[in-house]
Amino acid sequence: MDDYSAWVGRSETREDIATIAPLRGLAALLDHGAVPDIVPPLGHWLYFLPDARQSVIGEDGHPRRDGHGLLPPVPLPRRMWAGSRIEYLSPIAAGAALRRVTMIDAIKPKRGASGDLLFVTLRHDIAADGIAAIREEQDIVFRAPAAASPPPPPIPVVAPTEPEPGDATRSIVPDPVMLFRYSALTFNAHRIHYDRDYARGVEGYAGLVVHGPLIATLLMDHFLRTAPGAAPRHFSFRAEAPLIDGAPFDLCLAHEDAGARLWARDAAGRATMRANVTV
Repeated sequence: MDDYSAWVGRSETREDIATIAPLRGLAALLDHGAVPDIVPPLGHWLYFLPDARQSVIGEDGHPRRDGHGLLPPVPLPRRMWAGSRIEYLSPIAAGAALRRVTMIDAIKPKRGASGDLLFVTLRHDIAADGIAAIREEQDIVFRAPAAASPPPPPIPVVAPTEPEPGDATRSIVPDPVMLFRYSALTFNAHRIHYDRDYARGVEGYAGLVVHGPLIATLLMDHFLRTAPGAAPRHFSFRAEAPLIDGAPFDLCLAHEDAGARLWARDAAGRATMRANVTV
C-alpha cells in the first residue's frame, strides 16, 4: 500500500443553491405529500452533486482516481460509504446559498479478511447564507477486487430470528425503481446500484446494492415519523453489511432519553446498519 499521508489536509470548496426540486424528489421517494420549506435532516446530500465529465468516468461509474481530484490515486477498485458523523448547527432554508469546504482529515490503511483496505475520512463544513449549518465527517473505504468466483446466489428470504428489541419497526422492500430514483436524486453513477450484471459479476454482490445513504435517510425518516417536530442535533451511522434489492428489510428504532437508537435489519434478522440520533 502506498503512503498517502501527504494527501491529508488537502481541501476543495464548492458552492450550490438549496433548490426546491431535489426536496420534492426526496419527499416523493419517502412517500410524503408535503414538501418542506427547509432542507430536512440528511437532505444536504442532495446538493454539491458530482459533476465529473463523462470522459473521466471509470468502469465502476465513479470518476477515475488519477491524482488530479481531491482523492488520492488509490489502486483499490471497490469503494463504499462506510459511515458518517453529522452535527446540525443551524437550519438551511430552501433557496439558501450553500458553500461546502471539504478536507481530507485522515487516511488509514488496514488489512482485512478480504485483503487490503484504505479508510479515507473527509470533513465537510457547510454554510448556508454565510452561517455555519452542518459539520460532517464521512468515512469512505476502498477495497481490494472481489474474489474471482461465480456470482453469489440471491439472498434467501427467511423469517427473522431473535430480533433485537425496539419500539417501532417499519418494513421496506427495496426494488430497482427505488434505487434508480435515489441514484437520480444524487447523480450517483456507481454501477452496483443499477447494473445487476456488474454488481454480481465484478463486485461479487448477490444483486443490486441499496445505497448506504439511502438506508441512513430511511432510518432518519423513520425517526422523524415517530417524533414529529423533532430537531436532530447529531446523527451518526455505520454500515455493517450490504442490503440487496428484492429482499425486504426492517427499519428499527428504540427511543432513548436524548433521541433514539436506529438500525436496519435484513430478512435474516441481521443488523446491517446502526445509527444514533440526538435532539
